[in-house]
Amino acid sequence: MEIKSVHTLEEIREIFKNDRFATEAAGAVIVDAGVCYAKCEIDLKPVHYNAAGIVMGGAMFTLADFCMAVAANGYREKPDTISIDANMYYVKPAKGKKLIAEAKCVKPGRTLSFYEVDITDELGTDVAHFTGKTFTVSK
Repeated sequence: MEIKSVHTLEEIREIFKNDRFATEAAGAVIVDAGVCYAKCEIDLKPVHYNAAGIVMGGAMFTLADFCMAVAANGYREKPDTISIDANMYYVKPAKGKKLIAEAKCVKPGRTLSFYEVDITDELGTDVAHFTGKTFTVSK
């Protein structure tokens, strides 16, 4: 059975504007979204950098977690899927001025699903990789 989204991209953006830490504080923007898929990005600003002059891990983690949330919930009637576990490893410092996250579901399930999120910059630098597990509250 093929799952179809019940929302347009604009409706998904409207729903997720309520993820205020990701959208307002971190500046995350939804570029694309579909069933079990999302692409989000952050335009890097001075607030995203740590004392060493590289993008802070927390900024990357926020982007990855937000992107997974959009992939897991964007196509659903209402957001009812939450993150229950996540890991991230950092590959290289970003060289560009934008972080781009792409989330894909690698194992959908009725209640538990597994996601991978790759983060690059606009120059193609492989910055970080994130894996996460989600739990769907309603059935």
